[in-house]
Amino acid sequence: MKAAFRTLGCKVNQYETEALKEKFRAAGFDIVNDDEPADVYVINTCTVTSLADRKSRQFIRRAKRINAESLVAVTGCYAQVSPEETANIDGVDIVAGTNEKMDLPEIIASYRGGKEIHVTERNQITKYADAGVVSDEGSRTRAYIKIEDGCDRFCSYCAVPAARGPVRSRAESEIAEEAESLIESGYRELILTGINTALYGTDRGDGALMMERLLERLERIPADFRIRLSSVEPTVINAEYVKKLFRFDKLCHSMHLSAQSGSTRVLKMMNRRYGREEYLDIVRTVREFDPYYGISTDIIAGFPGETEDDFAESLTLIREAGFCRVHAFRYSKRRGTKAAGFEGQIPPDVKKERGARLIREGRLAAERFFRANAGRTERVLFEEETEEGYLTGHTGNFIKVYAEPGDAEPGSFASVTLGSPYKDGMRGTVKP
Repeated sequence: MKAAFRTLGCKVNQYETEALKEKFRAAGFDIVNDDEPADVYVINTCTVTSLADRKSRQFIRRAKRINAESLVAVTGCYAQVSPEETANIDGVDIVAGTNEKMDLPEIIASYRGGKEIHVTERNQITKYADAGVVSDEGSRTRAYIKIEDGCDRFCSYCAVPAARGPVRSRAESEIAEEAESLIESGYRELILTGINTALYGTDRGDGALMMERLLERLERIPADFRIRLSSVEPTVINAEYVKKLFRFDKLCHSMHLSAQSGSTRVLKMMNRRYGREEYLDIVRTVREFDPYYGISTDIIAGFPGETEDDFAESLTLIREAGFCRVHAFRYSKRRGTKAAGFEGQIPPDVKKERGARLIREGRLAAERFFRANAGRTERVLFEEETEEGYLTGHTGNFIKVYAEPGDAEPGSFASVTLGSPYKDGMRGTVKP
Protein backbone atom coordinates (compact mmCIF):
# COMPACT_ATOMS: atom_id res chain seq x y z
CA MET A 1 0.00 0.00 0.00
CA LYS A 2 1.22 3.49 -0.89
CA ALA A 3 0.38 6.71 0.95
CA ALA A 4 0.97 10.31 -0.18
CA PHE A 5 0.73 13.47 1.91
CA ARG A 6 0.05 17.13 1.16
CA THR A 7 0.55 19.73 3.89
CA LEU A 8 -0.74 23.29 3.97
CA GLY A 9 -0.10 25.96 6.55
CA CYS A 10 2.18 26.31 9.54
CA LYS A 11 5.28 24.54 10.81
CA VAL A 12 3.16 22.64 13.32
CA ASN A 13 1.18 21.11 10.47
CA GLN A 14 4.42 20.20 8.71
CA TYR A 15 5.74 18.66 11.90
CA GLU A 16 2.58 16.62 12.37
CA THR A 17 2.65 15.39 8.77
CA GLU A 18 6.16 14.03 9.34
CA ALA A 19 4.87 12.27 12.46
CA LEU A 20 1.98 10.82 10.44
CA LYS A 21 4.39 9.49 7.84
CA GLU A 22 6.21 7.58 10.56
CA LYS A 23 2.93 6.15 11.81
CA PHE A 24 1.94 5.10 8.29
CA ARG A 25 5.33 3.45 7.72
CA ALA A 26 4.88 1.52 10.95
CA ALA A 27 1.46 0.41 9.64
CA GLY A 28 3.12 -1.02 6.50
CA PHE A 29 2.66 1.83 4.00
CA ASP A 30 5.27 3.02 1.52
CA ILE A 31 5.40 6.84 1.37
CA VAL A 32 5.38 8.42 -2.10
CA ASN A 33 5.24 12.00 -3.41
CA ASP A 34 1.84 13.67 -3.56
CA ASP A 35 1.93 13.87 -7.38
CA GLU A 36 2.33 10.09 -7.72
CA PRO A 37 -0.37 7.39 -7.78
CA ALA A 38 -1.16 6.25 -4.24
CA ASP A 39 -3.72 4.11 -2.47
CA VAL A 40 -4.25 6.73 0.24
CA TYR A 41 -3.91 10.51 0.05
CA VAL A 42 -3.76 12.44 3.31
CA ILE A 43 -4.35 16.19 3.04
CA ASN A 44 -3.35 18.08 6.20
CA THR A 45 -5.28 21.32 5.81
CA CYS A 46 -5.03 24.92 7.01
CA THR A 47 -7.80 27.45 7.56
CA VAL A 48 -5.97 30.66 8.49
CA THR A 49 -7.13 32.42 5.30
CA SER A 50 -9.74 31.87 2.59
CA LEU A 51 -6.83 31.17 0.23
CA ALA A 52 -5.75 28.31 2.50
CA ASP A 53 -9.31 26.92 2.40
CA ARG A 54 -9.31 27.12 -1.40
CA LYS A 55 -5.93 25.41 -1.71
CA SER A 56 -7.14 22.64 0.58
CA ARG A 57 -10.15 22.00 -1.65
CA GLN A 58 -7.96 22.04 -4.79
CA PHE A 59 -5.60 19.40 -3.44
CA ILE A 60 -8.51 17.20 -2.34
CA ARG A 61 -9.93 17.20 -5.87
CA ARG A 62 -6.49 16.70 -7.45
CA ALA A 63 -5.81 13.56 -5.41
CA LYS A 64 -8.86 11.82 -6.84
CA ARG A 65 -7.84 12.80 -10.38
CA ILE A 66 -4.45 11.11 -9.92
CA ASN A 67 -6.07 7.88 -8.75
CA ALA A 68 -9.84 7.66 -8.89
CA GLU A 69 -9.79 4.49 -6.77
CA SER A 70 -7.76 6.06 -3.97
CA LEU A 71 -8.96 6.77 -0.46
CA VAL A 72 -8.79 10.48 0.39
CA ALA A 73 -8.45 11.41 4.06
CA VAL A 74 -8.72 15.07 5.05
CA THR A 75 -7.41 16.24 8.40
CA GLY A 76 -6.13 19.45 9.96
CA CYS A 77 -7.68 22.81 10.75
CA TYR A 78 -10.04 23.18 7.75
CA ALA A 79 -11.41 19.71 8.46
CA GLN A 80 -11.91 20.69 12.11
CA VAL A 81 -13.75 23.99 11.69
CA SER A 82 -15.71 23.01 8.53
CA PRO A 83 -16.23 19.23 8.76
CA GLU A 84 -19.56 19.14 6.90
CA GLU A 85 -18.25 21.38 4.13
CA THR A 86 -15.16 19.19 3.85
CA ALA A 87 -17.23 15.98 3.75
CA ASN A 88 -19.32 17.38 0.89
CA ILE A 89 -16.30 17.92 -1.38
CA ASP A 90 -16.33 15.41 -4.23
CA GLY A 91 -13.96 12.54 -3.57
CA VAL A 92 -13.53 12.87 0.20
CA ASP A 93 -13.74 9.55 2.03
CA ILE A 94 -12.60 10.45 5.55
CA VAL A 95 -12.75 13.66 7.58
CA ALA A 96 -10.68 13.58 10.77
CA GLY A 97 -10.33 16.70 12.90
CA THR A 98 -7.24 17.75 14.81
CA ASN A 99 -8.25 15.57 17.77
CA GLU A 100 -8.04 12.46 15.57
CA LYS A 101 -5.14 13.41 13.30
CA MET A 102 -2.65 10.98 14.82
CA ASP A 103 -5.23 8.17 14.77
CA LEU A 104 -5.53 8.23 10.97
CA PRO A 105 -3.85 4.84 10.28
CA GLU A 106 -6.37 3.15 12.59
CA ILE A 107 -9.28 5.18 11.21
CA ILE A 108 -8.32 4.21 7.65
CA ALA A 109 -8.07 0.54 8.63
CA SER A 110 -11.56 0.73 10.15
CA TYR A 111 -12.93 2.53 7.10
CA ARG A 112 -11.63 -0.11 4.76
CA GLY A 113 -13.43 -2.58 6.97
CA GLY A 114 -16.69 -0.78 6.27
CA LYS A 115 -17.13 1.00 9.61
CA GLU A 116 -18.57 4.48 9.86
CA ILE A 117 -16.11 7.32 10.34
CA HIS A 118 -16.69 9.78 13.14
CA VAL A 119 -15.84 13.44 12.54
CA THR A 120 -14.50 15.25 15.60
CA GLU A 121 -16.94 17.83 16.92
CA ARG A 122 -15.54 21.35 16.92
CA ASN A 123 -15.62 21.82 20.68
CA GLN A 124 -14.20 18.43 21.59
CA ILE A 125 -10.47 19.07 21.04
CA THR A 126 -8.90 17.73 24.20
CA LYS A 127 -6.02 15.43 23.26
CA TYR A 128 -2.42 16.46 22.75
CA ALA A 129 -1.31 15.33 19.28
CA ASP A 130 1.51 13.01 20.36
CA ALA A 131 3.90 13.20 17.45
CA GLY A 132 7.09 11.57 18.71
CA VAL A 133 10.52 12.34 17.26
CA VAL A 134 10.24 14.29 14.00
CA SER A 135 13.01 15.97 11.99
CA ASP A 136 12.86 18.75 9.41
CA GLU A 137 12.06 16.94 6.14
CA GLY A 138 14.18 19.33 4.06
CA SER A 139 17.27 19.29 6.27
CA ARG A 140 19.34 16.80 8.19
CA THR A 141 20.66 19.56 10.45
CA ARG A 142 17.58 21.33 11.86
CA ALA A 143 14.73 19.59 13.69
CA TYR A 144 11.39 20.83 14.99
CA ILE A 145 10.12 19.88 18.43
CA LYS A 146 6.46 20.57 19.07
CA ILE A 147 6.14 21.68 22.69
CA GLU A 148 2.59 23.02 22.77
CA ASP A 149 -0.76 22.84 20.99
CA GLY A 150 -3.80 25.12 21.07
CA CYS A 151 -4.43 28.78 21.85
CA ASP A 152 -6.72 30.66 24.24
CA ARG A 153 -6.02 34.26 23.15
CA PHE A 154 -9.10 34.56 20.87
CA CYS A 155 -7.88 37.32 18.57
CA SER A 156 -10.97 38.66 16.85
CA TYR A 157 -9.82 37.66 13.34
CA CYS A 158 -8.49 34.18 14.11
CA ALA A 159 -10.13 30.76 13.77
CA VAL A 160 -7.20 28.88 15.32
CA PRO A 161 -8.77 28.38 18.82
CA ALA A 162 -11.71 26.65 17.14
CA ALA A 163 -9.39 24.58 14.96
CA ARG A 164 -6.80 23.68 17.60
CA GLY A 165 -8.61 23.89 20.91
CA PRO A 166 -7.27 24.96 24.32
CA VAL A 167 -3.60 25.07 25.33
CA ARG A 168 -2.01 21.66 25.93
CA SER A 169 1.67 21.56 26.86
CA ARG A 170 3.99 18.58 26.55
CA ALA A 171 5.81 17.37 29.62
CA GLU A 172 9.32 18.77 30.02
CA SER A 173 10.74 15.25 30.29
CA GLU A 174 9.21 14.19 26.95
CA ILE A 175 10.63 17.26 25.18
CA ALA A 176 14.08 16.70 26.67
CA GLU A 177 14.01 13.03 25.65
CA GLU A 178 13.12 13.99 22.09
CA ALA A 179 15.85 16.63 22.04
CA GLU A 180 18.49 14.16 23.22
CA SER A 181 17.43 11.65 20.58
CA LEU A 182 17.64 14.24 17.81
CA ILE A 183 21.06 15.46 18.92
CA GLU A 184 22.35 11.88 19.06
CA SER A 185 21.10 11.49 15.48
CA GLY A 186 23.25 14.42 14.37
CA TYR A 187 20.87 17.38 14.45
CA ARG A 188 22.48 20.64 15.54
CA GLU A 189 19.53 23.05 15.72
CA LEU A 190 16.37 22.36 17.67
CA ILE A 191 13.41 24.60 16.84
CA LEU A 192 10.79 24.72 19.60
CA THR A 193 7.42 25.19 17.96
CA GLY A 194 3.74 25.23 18.76
CA ILE A 195 0.48 26.90 17.79
CA ASN A 196 1.36 29.67 20.27
CA THR A 197 4.79 28.72 21.62
CA ALA A 198 4.81 31.44 24.29
CA LEU A 199 1.79 29.78 25.93
CA TYR A 200 3.88 26.73 26.78
CA GLY A 201 3.22 25.79 30.39
CA THR A 202 0.33 28.19 31.00
CA ASP A 203 -2.04 25.21 31.29
CA ARG A 204 0.23 23.70 33.94
CA GLY A 205 0.89 26.78 36.07
CA ASP A 206 3.40 29.58 35.55
CA GLY A 207 4.19 29.57 31.84
CA ALA A 208 7.23 31.85 32.05
CA LEU A 209 8.74 29.70 34.79
CA MET A 210 8.08 26.48 32.88
CA MET A 211 9.68 27.87 29.72
CA GLU A 212 12.76 28.83 31.76
CA ARG A 213 12.93 25.36 33.28
CA LEU A 214 12.62 23.76 29.86
CA LEU A 215 15.40 25.88 28.39
CA GLU A 216 17.61 25.21 31.41
CA ARG A 217 17.14 21.47 30.95
CA LEU A 218 17.89 21.61 27.23
CA GLU A 219 20.99 23.73 27.82
CA ARG A 220 22.37 21.02 30.11
CA ILE A 221 22.51 18.49 27.27
CA PRO A 222 26.27 18.00 26.72
CA ALA A 223 26.58 18.64 22.99
CA ASP A 224 27.35 21.39 20.48
CA PHE A 225 23.91 22.51 19.29
CA ARG A 226 21.64 25.54 19.39
CA ILE A 227 17.99 26.22 20.21
CA ARG A 228 15.61 28.46 18.32
CA LEU A 229 12.14 29.58 19.40
CA SER A 230 9.79 29.52 16.41
CA SER A 231 7.74 32.44 17.74
CA VAL A 232 6.84 34.42 20.84
CA GLU A 233 3.56 36.29 21.10
CA PRO A 234 3.27 39.80 22.57
CA THR A 235 -0.23 38.75 23.62
CA VAL A 236 1.56 36.56 26.16
CA ILE A 237 5.05 37.97 26.78
CA ASN A 238 6.46 41.41 27.57
CA ALA A 239 9.86 43.08 27.90
CA GLU A 240 10.50 41.51 31.32
CA TYR A 241 9.77 38.06 29.91
CA VAL A 242 12.28 38.37 27.06
CA LYS A 243 15.01 39.62 29.44
CA LYS A 244 14.88 36.19 31.08
CA LEU A 245 15.65 34.56 27.73
CA PHE A 246 18.93 36.41 27.29
CA ARG A 247 20.81 34.26 29.81
CA PHE A 248 20.55 31.12 27.69
CA ASP A 249 23.76 30.75 25.69
CA LYS A 250 22.39 28.15 23.27
CA LEU A 251 19.28 30.18 22.42
CA CYS A 252 19.59 31.82 18.99
CA HIS A 253 19.47 35.61 18.76
CA SER A 254 16.32 35.57 16.65
CA MET A 255 12.66 35.98 17.48
CA HIS A 256 9.41 35.90 15.55
CA LEU A 257 7.28 38.54 17.29
CA SER A 258 3.89 38.88 15.61
CA ALA A 259 2.76 42.51 15.51
CA GLN A 260 -0.31 42.17 13.21
CA SER A 261 -0.70 45.98 13.16
CA GLY A 262 1.23 49.11 14.10
CA SER A 263 -1.92 50.89 15.23
CA THR A 264 -2.97 50.66 18.87
CA ARG A 265 -6.58 51.34 17.83
CA VAL A 266 -6.56 48.39 15.41
CA LEU A 267 -4.74 46.14 17.88
CA LYS A 268 -7.53 46.78 20.38
CA MET A 269 -10.15 45.77 17.79
CA MET A 270 -8.05 42.67 17.09
CA ASN A 271 -8.13 41.82 20.83
CA ARG A 272 -4.34 41.63 20.81
CA ARG A 273 -3.94 42.77 24.47
CA TYR A 274 -1.02 45.16 23.84
CA GLY A 275 -0.49 48.47 22.09
CA ARG A 276 2.13 49.85 19.76
CA GLU A 277 4.34 51.15 22.60
CA GLU A 278 4.21 47.88 24.54
CA TYR A 279 5.30 46.09 21.39
CA LEU A 280 8.15 48.53 20.80
CA ASP A 281 9.21 48.15 24.45
CA ILE A 282 9.96 44.50 23.69
CA VAL A 283 11.84 45.46 20.52
CA ARG A 284 13.93 48.08 22.35
CA THR A 285 14.76 45.61 25.13
CA VAL A 286 15.97 43.09 22.57
CA ARG A 287 18.00 45.71 20.68
CA GLU A 288 19.69 46.88 23.90
CA PHE A 289 20.81 43.30 24.49
CA ASP A 290 21.99 42.77 20.89
CA PRO A 291 21.51 45.43 18.17
CA TYR A 292 21.83 42.71 15.52
CA TYR A 293 19.14 40.47 17.01
CA GLY A 294 16.92 39.17 14.19
CA ILE A 295 13.25 40.07 14.74
CA SER A 296 10.66 38.96 12.20
CA THR A 297 6.93 39.65 12.29
CA ASP A 298 3.47 39.22 10.76
CA ILE A 299 1.33 42.19 9.75
CA ILE A 300 -2.25 42.16 8.44
CA ALA A 301 -3.36 44.63 5.79
CA GLY A 302 -6.98 45.75 5.58
CA PHE A 303 -8.40 44.71 8.93
CA PRO A 304 -12.04 45.91 9.23
CA GLY A 305 -12.08 49.60 10.11
CA GLU A 306 -8.39 50.14 9.33
CA THR A 307 -7.92 53.70 8.08
CA GLU A 308 -5.05 55.03 5.98
CA ASP A 309 -3.63 56.56 9.16
CA ASP A 310 -3.81 53.17 10.91
CA PHE A 311 -2.11 51.52 7.97
CA ALA A 312 0.57 54.21 7.90
CA GLU A 313 1.40 53.25 11.51
CA SER A 314 2.05 49.69 10.36
CA LEU A 315 4.49 51.00 7.74
CA THR A 316 6.32 53.15 10.29
CA LEU A 317 6.43 50.23 12.75
CA ILE A 318 8.39 48.22 10.16
CA ARG A 319 10.93 51.03 9.85
CA GLU A 320 11.16 51.71 13.58
CA ALA A 321 11.47 48.07 14.67
CA GLY A 322 14.13 47.20 12.09
CA PHE A 323 12.66 43.80 11.22
CA CYS A 324 14.79 41.25 9.43
CA ARG A 325 11.69 39.78 7.76
CA VAL A 326 8.04 40.77 7.40
CA HIS A 327 5.25 38.34 6.52
CA ALA A 328 2.42 40.42 5.07
CA PHE A 329 -1.14 39.11 4.89
CA ARG A 330 -4.38 40.55 3.59
CA TYR A 331 -7.21 40.28 6.10
CA SER A 332 -9.38 37.26 5.38
CA LYS A 333 -12.86 36.97 6.88
CA ARG A 334 -13.07 33.77 8.94
CA ARG A 335 -16.44 32.24 9.74
CA GLY A 336 -17.18 32.20 13.47
CA THR A 337 -14.77 35.00 14.39
CA LYS A 338 -15.87 38.35 15.84
CA ALA A 339 -14.12 40.37 13.12
CA ALA A 340 -16.24 38.69 10.43
CA GLY A 341 -19.20 40.73 11.71
CA PHE A 342 -17.38 44.02 12.17
CA GLU A 343 -18.49 47.08 10.25
CA GLY A 344 -16.03 48.80 7.94
CA GLN A 345 -14.93 45.75 5.93
CA ILE A 346 -12.17 46.91 3.56
CA PRO A 347 -12.72 46.46 -0.22
CA PRO A 348 -10.54 43.74 -1.82
CA ASP A 349 -8.67 46.19 -4.09
CA VAL A 350 -7.68 48.34 -1.08
CA LYS A 351 -6.51 45.26 0.85
CA LYS A 352 -4.48 44.16 -2.16
CA GLU A 353 -2.84 47.56 -2.55
CA ARG A 354 -2.02 47.83 1.16
CA GLY A 355 -0.67 44.30 1.16
CA ALA A 356 1.67 45.16 -1.71
CA ARG A 357 2.92 48.22 0.19
CA LEU A 358 3.62 46.09 3.25
CA ILE A 359 5.60 43.63 1.12
CA ARG A 360 7.68 46.44 -0.39
CA GLU A 361 8.37 47.96 3.02
CA GLY A 362 9.29 44.53 4.38
CA ARG A 363 11.81 43.98 1.59
CA LEU A 364 13.42 47.34 2.32
CA ALA A 365 13.64 46.44 6.01
CA ALA A 366 15.33 43.12 5.18
CA GLU A 367 17.86 44.91 2.95
CA ARG A 368 18.65 47.39 5.75
CA PHE A 369 19.13 44.52 8.18
CA PHE A 370 21.44 42.69 5.78
CA ARG A 371 23.56 45.78 5.16
CA ALA A 372 23.84 46.45 8.89
CA ASN A 373 25.29 42.95 9.30
CA ALA A 374 27.81 43.27 6.45
CA GLY A 375 31.39 42.73 7.64
CA ARG A 376 30.34 40.92 10.83
CA THR A 377 31.46 37.38 11.64
CA GLU A 378 28.66 35.00 12.63
CA ARG A 379 28.51 31.31 13.45
CA VAL A 380 26.59 29.58 10.68
CA LEU A 381 25.03 26.13 10.72
CA PHE A 382 25.35 24.90 7.14
CA GLU A 383 22.42 22.84 5.91
CA GLU A 384 22.84 21.95 2.24
CA GLU A 385 24.71 22.60 -0.99
CA THR A 386 22.97 24.37 -3.88
CA GLU A 387 23.19 23.43 -7.55
CA GLU A 388 25.47 26.45 -8.03
CA GLY A 389 27.93 24.99 -5.53
CA TYR A 390 27.19 27.30 -2.60
CA LEU A 391 26.80 26.00 0.93
CA THR A 392 23.71 27.49 2.53
CA GLY A 393 22.82 27.80 6.16
CA HIS A 394 21.60 30.26 8.77
CA THR A 395 23.23 32.52 11.29
CA GLY A 396 21.97 32.66 14.85
CA ASN A 397 20.07 35.84 13.97
CA PHE A 398 18.44 33.97 11.08
CA ILE A 399 20.19 35.35 8.02
CA LYS A 400 20.42 32.83 5.21
CA VAL A 401 24.04 32.64 4.09
CA TYR A 402 25.46 31.57 0.71
CA ALA A 403 29.17 30.68 0.93
CA GLU A 404 31.90 28.90 -1.01
CA PRO A 405 32.39 25.59 0.81
CA GLY A 406 36.03 25.93 1.87
CA ASP A 407 36.55 23.50 4.74
CA ALA A 408 32.88 23.55 5.78
CA GLU A 409 30.24 20.95 4.96
CA PRO A 410 26.50 20.44 5.55
CA GLY A 411 25.71 19.63 9.16
CA SER A 412 28.64 21.62 10.54
CA PHE A 413 29.10 24.97 12.25
CA ALA A 414 31.56 27.48 10.81
CA SER A 415 32.60 31.07 11.45
CA VAL A 416 31.54 33.13 8.43
CA THR A 417 32.21 36.74 7.52
CA LEU A 418 29.07 38.27 6.04
CA GLY A 419 29.36 40.17 2.77
CA SER A 420 26.70 41.71 0.54
CA PRO A 421 22.98 40.91 0.21
CA TYR A 422 22.34 38.00 -2.16
CA LYS A 423 18.98 36.47 -3.18
CA ASP A 424 17.02 35.98 0.08
CA GLY A 425 20.08 36.37 2.30
CA MET A 426 23.75 37.31 2.18
CA ARG A 427 27.00 36.09 0.69
CA GLY A 428 29.51 34.83 3.21
CA THR A 429 33.13 33.77 3.42
CA VAL A 430 34.09 30.83 5.61
CA LYS A 431 36.92 31.74 7.92
CA PRO A 432 39.84 29.26 7.91
